[in-house]
Amino acid sequence: MRIIQGSVNSPLGFMASGVACGQKKNGDLDLAMVASDRPATAAGVFTQNVIKGHGLQLTRQYIRGKLARAVVINSGNANACIGEDGMKDAIEMAAAAAARIDCPAEQIMIGSTGVIGQRLNMPAIKRGIDLAFAALDETATGAENAERAILTTDLVSKACAVEIDLDGCRVTVGGMAKGSGMIHPNMATMIGVITTDCAIDQPLLDQILRQAVNKTFNRVSVDGDTSVCDMVIAMANGAAGNTSIEEGSTQAAILLEAFETVSTELARMIARDGEGATKLIEVVATGAKSSEDAYKIVLAVAKSPLVKTAIFGEDANWGRILTAAGYSGADFDPEDIDIYLGDLMVCAKGCALDFDEALAKKILQEQDIVIRIVLNEGNASDRIWTCDFSYDYVKINGSYRS
Repeated sequence: MRIIQGSVNSPLGFMASGVACGQKKNGDLDLAMVASDRPATAAGVFTQNVIKGHGLQLTRQYIRGKLARAVVINSGNANACIGEDGMKDAIEMAAAAAARIDCPAEQIMIGSTGVIGQRLNMPAIKRGIDLAFAALDETATGAENAERAILTTDLVSKACAVEIDLDGCRVTVGGMAKGSGMIHPNMATMIGVITTDCAIDQPLLDQILRQAVNKTFNRVSVDGDTSVCDMVIAMANGAAGNTSIEEGSTQAAILLEAFETVSTELARMIARDGEGATKLIEVVATGAKSSEDAYKIVLAVAKSPLVKTAIFGEDANWGRILTAAGYSGADFDPEDIDIYLGDLMVCAKGCALDFDEALAKKILQEQDIVIRIVLNEGNASDRIWTCDFSYDYVKINGSYRS
C-alpha cells in the first residue's frame, strides 16, 4: 500500500468540484459534488442522534438501492428541523443533480452541514448544482475545491488517498472529510466521502466501511457533542478492472487496510483541527480486562474538559486523567493503574511519582501528545483522538450563527 497525494477524485472514473452558491455569508465555496462516470456500489454510515437532517434522511432512504452516481453536499445550512419543506428541498436537490448527471434521483446522495433550523435557498442551491456539474474535474483543483466547499468552522481541508495492488490491478482509495466541532463517537459534525475504483459487491463494501469507521471516525472526540447531519458515504465503481473481491479473501483484507488508512488520516486531521485546538491528543488504554473497559476509559479521558484544559495549559495534572478513568464505568483496580505522558511515567500503581516537571512541561509543549493509561489487568486495548480546549473554543461557539 502506498499513500499518495490525492483525494476523492484520485480513483479512476471519479470527478469532483466545489462552487459558491450563497449559502455562506462570506461568499466562500459552499457546494461540493463528487461524481462517478458510471453507477457505483454505495454504502453509508449515519449519525446515531435521534434528530436527523432532511438530506441525511433522504440519503438513508436512497442508499438502500445500493447504487450511487454522485454525492452533493452543501455547507452553511444543515437543512435540519424544517419539517416537510426540508425534505422537499432535499428531494429537489437530488432531482436537480440527477437531471444534470442523467441518472435516477435515487442515485444521488445528499449531505448538508451548517446552521440548524434555517431553510435552504433553493434557487441558489440549484444554480450551485448547475455550476458544480459544469466544473467537475479529475485534477487536484476539482478535489481541492470540493474539500473547501464542505467546510464550516474547519480551518483546513482534509483529504487522503492510497494505492493498493489487487490481482495485478492498481486500485485507489481516496477520501475527503469535514469536521471541527460537535465531534464525538457514533458520528459527529463530520461528513466524509470515500471513493474507490475497486470492484466489490455492496454487502462487503458496507462491511468494510463499517469496520473502518468504527476504528477511526468513531474514535474521535472534540467536545462530546454529536450532530444531526453526520455521515460517511463510500462509492466503489469498479473502474480499476479487478475481479470483484470476496468476503474473507486476502484482497478484502488489503482493501480494509486501505479504507482504515484513509479513514485514520482523515480522523486525525479532524481531531487536530478541532475548534480552537492547539494540540492533537491520542489517548491510549492498554492492559484492560475487556475491550469495553478500554473504550470506556479512553472515551472518558478524551471528553473530560479538565483533562483537555490541562493539556492546553501544559499542566501535567495527571490526577484529572486518573479521575476520568475512575468515573468511566470501566472495571479496574485503582492500585494497578499506571499513567504516562508521552514516555514519562507520572503515576504508578495509582499513586503519585516524583517525576521531572520540566520534562513533563516540555512534552506538553509538543503539538502531538500521547496519554497512555496502563491498567495491568488484561490484554484489551483501545485508543481515541481528541484535542485540547482553548479560549478560542468558547469564542467560536459563542457566536456560531453570526
